Amino acid sequence: MSNSHSIVAIVGRPNVGKSTLFNRLVGNRLAIVEKTPGVTRDRNYGISKYHGFEFMVIDTGGFEFMGETGLIQQMAKQAILAVEEADCVLFVVNAQEGWTPDDGQLYRTLSETNKSHIYVVVNKVDNRRLEEESFDLYRLGVDKIFPISSEHNKGISGMLEEINRFVPLKIKKLTAFGENCHAESPIAVAVIGKPNAGKSSVVNALLSNERMIVDSISGTTRDSVDIPCNFGGRRFLLVDTAGIRRRGKVSKKIEVFSIVSALKSIERSDVVLLIIDSKEGVTDQVMKIAGYANERRKSIIVVMNKWDLVKKNGKSLKKFEEDLYFRLNFIKYAPILFVSAKTGQRIREIFKTIKIVFEQYVRRIQTSDLNVILNEIVTRHPPPSNSGRPTKIYYGNQVSVAPPTFVLMTNNPDKTNIQYERYFSNQFRYHFGFKGTPINFIWRKKKTLKKKLNK
Repeated sequence: MSNSHSIVAIVGRPNVGKSTLFNRLVGNRLAIVEKTPGVTRDRNYGISKYHGFEFMVIDTGGFEFMGETGLIQQMAKQAILAVEEADCVLFVVNAQEGWTPDDGQLYRTLSETNKSHIYVVVNKVDNRRLEEESFDLYRLGVDKIFPISSEHNKGISGMLEEINRFVPLKIKKLTAFGENCHAESPIAVAVIGKPNAGKSSVVNALLSNERMIVDSISGTTRDSVDIPCNFGGRRFLLVDTAGIRRRGKVSKKIEVFSIVSALKSIERSDVVLLIIDSKEGVTDQVMKIAGYANERRKSIIVVMNKWDLVKKNGKSLKKFEEDLYFRLNFIKYAPILFVSAKTGQRIREIFKTIKIVFEQYVRRIQTSDLNVILNEIVTRHPPPSNSGRPTKIYYGNQVSVAPPTFVLMTNNPDKTNIQYERYFSNQFRYHFGFKGTPINFIWRKKKTLKKKLNK
């Protein structure tokens, strides 16, 4: 099964530095940082690879308690959902403001969930006085306090090291042929798509029972549900995820964490089934959902559900595929299945295709075969030259699977542009297959013998 990251949620009042901490952990400015409270309205999530740690981190919007309005109840629900979804919660307070009544109310809300991994992070500790004052919070009954400065990168490594003792923030890299990974482990399959695309119906059809709740009201499935099953002597683990809504439609806090749950399911999957309502077609939101899976370099199968309801009007299946690939051009490697969960049409093809795609996802190419084809590809269409000097690709080597990743040695890696890489990828697929899986290419400059002798 693929690697799985722990989830760390950053929560707290507005303007305590949550987004600055998020940006520090993920290594870029994904979250908007402003001094105006409440700038972060949507959730940001990214993979943190901070100093040897690797986990998924969520930047949440600020919690505000405003009198006796219904907002307090909404806030409590959101806080509970944040804790339930995450493996670890960083509760951030502002050292320069101290512990406020709102901090106390939110912390009590979090504590009532009985989740043990809630850590108080005192941010903006920019001098020794503030660091000493932050430890006064122990008088409030807080179990563990981490004084840090996100802006100045102070105290973060120590905080993560301590948390890692209880929550695994460092993951062991595993592949289908890797350490401690049995070749016949279940194939993890994330079932994703917009609400009401028929994800649960497809899962029920695959299982031939009514395991999932199916309703015409969109958003019935709130949480991801793992279902082990067997087909043709092969074990599978189906994960039916909550539908990913368009951002403007995510008004309820519970829907926001459904997105996080779906992303978590994608993260730990081997194969992604992208379920699309055939009547509705490929919308902008479908493209965004496909992008989530593609960015995480997962193998993908496009499943066009409700195919029985589509008026064909003499249009061939091939023409439908061409139209779909035009919209989903960035995952042209993904096979398309036209099915109907209601009638059972082509449902059995799904398991067969999952097996084929997974085999390609973990496939290794012999180095000798790789370099024979590599030479043929380069001879047919050489890479762009550098100021008249030919660009050479000397040899290649596959360094990992899931997805297949190749290192290619060249004298000029900067000239292997997107267009040439697309040609390269197409040729690899022509010769080796890799149906349904993305391919990674890493271009490296080969050191010359002269340079080696000078060292």
